[in-house]
Amino acid sequence: MKRKVYTELLKWKENSNRKPLILRGARQVGKTWIMKEFGKNEYRNFIYVNCDNEPRVAHLFENDYDINRILLVLQAISGIKAMPGETLIILDEIQEVKRGLGALKYFCEDAPEYHVMVAGSLLGIALHPGTSFPVGKVDMIDLYPMDFGEFLEAQGNGQWKTLLESHDWQLISTMRTKFIELLRQYYYVGGMPGVVSSYIEQQDLQEVRRLQQDILTAYREDISKHAPANEVVRINMVMNSIPSQLARENKKFIYGAMRKGARAADFELAIQWLIDCGIVYKIPRVSTPKLPLKFYEDLSAFKLFLLDCGLLACMSEVPADQILIGNNVFEEFKGAFTEEFVLQQLIGHPDTFIYYWSSERSDGEIDFLLQRGSRVIPVEVKAEENVRARSLRQFVQDNPGLKGLRLSMSDYRDQEWMENVPLYAAFCF
Repeated sequence: MKRKVYTELLKWKENSNRKPLILRGARQVGKTWIMKEFGKNEYRNFIYVNCDNEPRVAHLFENDYDINRILLVLQAISGIKAMPGETLIILDEIQEVKRGLGALKYFCEDAPEYHVMVAGSLLGIALHPGTSFPVGKVDMIDLYPMDFGEFLEAQGNGQWKTLLESHDWQLISTMRTKFIELLRQYYYVGGMPGVVSSYIEQQDLQEVRRLQQDILTAYREDISKHAPANEVVRINMVMNSIPSQLARENKKFIYGAMRKGARAADFELAIQWLIDCGIVYKIPRVSTPKLPLKFYEDLSAFKLFLLDCGLLACMSEVPADQILIGNNVFEEFKGAFTEEFVLQQLIGHPDTFIYYWSSERSDGEIDFLLQRGSRVIPVEVKAEENVRARSLRQFVQDNPGLKGLRLSMSDYRDQEWMENVPLYAAFCF
């Protein structure tokens, strides 16, 4: 399967100022697969070492960072001699080796001719116990679950992805029934690569749910392994509350929805742990749609989204027929799945900062407010086809110079104050 991140990896390889690369992302978003695939396709050979299950590297960096010694050990383990520019050195689960991250500084300073790529638990890398993080000595690329375009290509529907990217809206409109069918599948399966691969090969909906549940279990185990014991219960409470939080009409995160009388101080650390794990995305509120949006961030108000719409459907225990056949997924559930889907398409876009806006009087809200370059783009998300964007229209009227974007099940149309784009084209618009 093709991943968008591959293009970024090529740029990294060809960069004359290349540094060792940390590939960041939540567990099971495909880091190991893409590193091996890149090594296989773009290099003469590659050395792959999983630091979690290779005891011979357990003490590799403890005494010193002698690059020649390290390369000899890697050669002895893999049977491959690392050649500058011809061999990709991959160290997976790097956080499991004491002082492992620190070695990247010395590859950067003493042996920049070697191509080194590492990955691991996002939380483990963030904590990097026993060593200082090699600030300024590494490159970093983020990997997210597959977006709808990658999902289409993985299914062998690359021609549909190409059509959406062409923005030939008249032709796209004639194929809308097919796109809606594929969108339903994506809502159910989501973008976790292992789940997508299983769905394509087996077409087994129960197996999809089992794999998604396994991923959620693995996340909880990772939290239990790394988080302070007194925070684990709170972290799970936050995570378990996300489906009900998103099902509310106003999706602002409410502490009291988890426990009566709960306060921000009780759960701030728990929320930050989930963010650091890459399991949730925090979308802050802004009070004013002016550049830079960060200046107008309201630190007390935010939305929390899960990293993947398929995992959200699994947590929500929505029956397959309600997503794949019935209309509920689009017309009911108060837009929970639709906002989750849209965020998943937006989150990986470079140089795009995502917020939302709501009025102080709570009588108006813009689902997402994007800062992209020097533009501020208000985005309204609608799961239905026949919609009237009252909030968006009023917002644009109140803030001259802005043009709105509405993502809905309606066909494309461009009006003076707003463009309406079909939901299934959100990934490429």
